[in-house]
Amino acid sequence: METDSKKLKKIATPVRLTSALAMQHLHEAGRLVLRGVFLNSAMAAIKIVSGVVGSSYALIADGIESLLDVAGSVVTWRGVRLAATPPDVDHPYGHGKAEPLAAILISVFVFGAAILIALLSVREMFMRHHTPSAWTLIVLVVVIAVKEIIFRIMSHRGKKIGSSAVIADAFHHRSDAITSVAAFIGISVALIGGPSYETADDWAALFASVFIGFTAIKRMLPAVNEIMDSAPDPEIEAGAREAAESVPGVIGLDESRVRKMGLEYFMDLHLIVDGNISVQEGHRIAHEVKDAIRNQNGLITDVLVHVEPKKAGPQ
Repeated sequence: METDSKKLKKIATPVRLTSALAMQHLHEAGRLVLRGVFLNSAMAAIKIVSGVVGSSYALIADGIESLLDVAGSVVTWRGVRLAATPPDVDHPYGHGKAEPLAAILISVFVFGAAILIALLSVREMFMRHHTPSAWTLIVLVVVIAVKEIIFRIMSHRGKKIGSSAVIADAFHHRSDAITSVAAFIGISVALIGGPSYETADDWAALFASVFIGFTAIKRMLPAVNEIMDSAPDPEIEAGAREAAESVPGVIGLDESRVRKMGLEYFMDLHLIVDGNISVQEGHRIAHEVKDAIRNQNGLITDVLVHVEPKKAGPQ
């Protein structure tokens, strides 16, 4: 026989579907991140091989950071894929929280990369060096250009679709570009200064690691706030309230709350209607308000409307 809890779960199976717009954004986020995985893999291989052949530790460290970028991008991709999974019995509100969680894990990856690069840079300062090859500068120029372009594309699209994971992954590419800039400066100083400036390569990598660490912390905070259900952009709530007030039969609005779940939003709204109308009429108005809000913003997946009666006119 089935247990009571299993029977209850069957009864409570959710029927809510992720909004079409949110699903479209999730699929786009997945495509963006997957492209980043292939790009980072290629960049990591190029930089590590070039660093070994060209005797540049900064370039090798840069390649290591790119390898961690690959792992971070895979985490992002999985997080976005999981966020797109429909609601189930155990997750009636869907799996949207996987998206900011992926952003947090990416930030941890980046911070770990910064620590690793810093430690290896310090170690290399006390080891014998060879002057880096001049041609490694060409490799870095290409890497910097490609990474900055990818950062701008992903950052723009991530902000447009409201994906904290894509934005965090975009800054992954920016941090990689910064590491490459530092490596470029370090190699240039080592080449110009000669044997006594060989450690400039390592100092450049150390400087980049500090900057990357701060960037990781900065990008982690928005995702943490999202996990903690912090209030989203006030314009989202303001637009929803305006749509609700436009519905005939609505006397006014009381409390309202909006929270973000992945790329979607959920709203709680207290609606004031004439206390003399029937329950059926109040129910109809509540549904019209819900539809109006969802039509106003396709990313607001569900609206929980609480109807409060009030006598029309002076009391």
